[in-house]
Amino acid sequence: MRVLITSGGTTENIDSVRGITNFATGRLGKLIAERFLIQNHEVILLAGLQALVPDNHDNLTIIRISGVANLLETMQNYLPTVDVVVHSMAVSDYTPIYMTDFETVAKSDDITEFLSASNEEKKISSHSDYQVLFLKKTPKVIKSIKTINQNVILFGFKLLVDVPKEHLIQVASTSLTQNKADFILANDLTTITAERHLGLLVSQNAIIEAKTKLDIADLIVAKSKETYDQNHTRRNW
Repeated sequence: MRVLITSGGTTENIDSVRGITNFATGRLGKLIAERFLIQNHEVILLAGLQALVPDNHDNLTIIRISGVANLLETMQNYLPTVDVVVHSMAVSDYTPIYMTDFETVAKSDDITEFLSASNEEKKISSHSDYQVLFLKKTPKVIKSIKTINQNVILFGFKLLVDVPKEHLIQVASTSLTQNKADFILANDLTTITAERHLGLLVSQNAIIEAKTKLDIADLIVAKSKETYDQNHTRRNW
């Protein structure tokens, strides 16, 4: 199988020296890639700028990703030719469009004028005590995947914080339908430590529980192979 994995976090630039990112390490994405490689599958890993990545391997291509726009552009190049997508990257929900001092915003009669503005300087001045940063919502990457390759086996991820298990499953099931995914790996930040990583792999037919990152990685590899074989068997009928 040819597998595309997204891992780590995106970084949205404010200017040439500042950006908005998140705490995603890419540790799970790295492990998933390694488990696919052990079984001789081809892996294309789109990794955040600071994400952990596997050692070099003949079947591994690593591409560093900055922001959401860069991720979307790169994915479009590979999606038509892959069999599986594991979209584990923590994607920024918003990207900066303009930053200015608070006094300028307070004096404005029409705050919407800043929504079409842009910073021209490479490094925004830090002289003011307070700055206002305008953000706009980024596209939902996972929604575009099946529109480009409807046959791809899609694994999405849903991370929530300190919620009941029932709510986690409900949100994952909704994401499964909305994004036409085959599987959603639902997890809660409060149950993730260095030693354990509780996850629920939700599909239309089942909910499978995993207790460690290795369990999750092996489960994704196994379900990818199982679904791939089933799909190809149907096409040969």
